[in-house]
Amino acid sequence: MDFLSDLLLAAAALGAAIYCFILSRRLTALSSLEGGMGSAIAILSSQVDDLTRLLKSAQQTAGRTGSQLGDQTARAEAVAKRLELLVASMHDLPSTPAAPPDRSPTRWPADAGQRRAPMQTNSQEDEDSTDAPPQRARVLRRRRDQGGA
Repeated sequence: MDFLSDLLLAAAALGAAIYCFILSRRLTALSSLEGGMGSAIAILSSQVDDLTRLLKSAQQTAGRTGSQLGDQTARAEAVAKRLELLVASMHDLPSTPAAPPDRSPTRWPADAGQRRAPMQTNSQEDEDSTDAPPQRARVLRRRRDQGGA
């Protein structure tokens, strides 16, 4: 029985020695700068430096943008005050409504400001068509904005 316990103890010691040897090799590989943890630490350190520079740049940009936004807010408040004064001054105007503009349909869009003559009967139309030259249709074109919207 003593012999068997000594044999098991020797086998356990041999297993522990092999395990320690394997761990030693793994730790050596892990701590080397070429392919282990050292290179990972170096890469992470450079990334931290890059992120620090980017963060400083972003903070400066945010500061500039914040000051511009403050200026625009101040301008908007000034315009709002002016609009309030204009609306308040509108209450001083007389309350009688102006006469509505004549919105009778016209034959041509360009004639919108002119009044249209009342409709004629067919007999009058025949007489007028011989005296006056026929009207040509007007073509209205809108200019397109070359500079964008």
